Amino acid sequence: MDHRHLLPSEFDLLLDGDVGFGLTPVKAHIRQCEHCRAELEAQQQVVALLDDLPDLAPAPQFADRVMAQVHVFVPWHVTARDSLRQLVPRSQPARVFAGVGALLAAFVVSLGAMALLVRVDVVLFTLGLALERGQGAAVALVGDAVSSLFGEPALRALATGGPTRVLLASLVFLFSLGAAALLLRRLAVLSSRRQS
Repeated sequence: MDHRHLLPSEFDLLLDGDVGFGLTPVKAHIRQCEHCRAELEAQQQVVALLDDLPDLAPAPQFADRVMAQVHVFVPWHVTARDSLRQLVPRSQPARVFAGVGALLAAFVVSLGAMALLVRVDVVLFTLGLALERGQGAAVALVGDAVSSLFGEPALRALATGGPTRVLLASLVFLFSLGAAALLLRRLAVLSSRRQS
């Protein structure tokens, strides 16, 4: 007699009614082992009860509702490919027209890039001028904000302190602003808890 009991997969073979050479030792074990025979009979009763249950069909829109809640990961390259396919026209004449238009656009962009490369000095001058004016506008805006919020003495202190003092003052201001926002949020939460 085999000293081990049957595995769940071996019970499944017996319950499914499979036949074959490998089942001969399993059937012999069932005849000899009281524990496995009782387990097989219990499982047969469960299968019989399940077979007696009526067949249930899900609601007509059940699969659609379930699948609407499933988040499917789509790789970026698949999304990009599908987006590009939607841009390609379906008819042959429209494809030719779109291809010619794309080639013309590429030609114009290439000519513009070459013109810019030839005149790099003009581009660099324009960029430098734009950065200088943007920096001047930003400094004026920050100065106006500091002057209106904290007064002229604070503006003079920042102006004499240099960039390090301006950076430090900005960090302190942002930290204070964040702390005030967190405090207001905490007060709102406490107030709503007291009301309810």
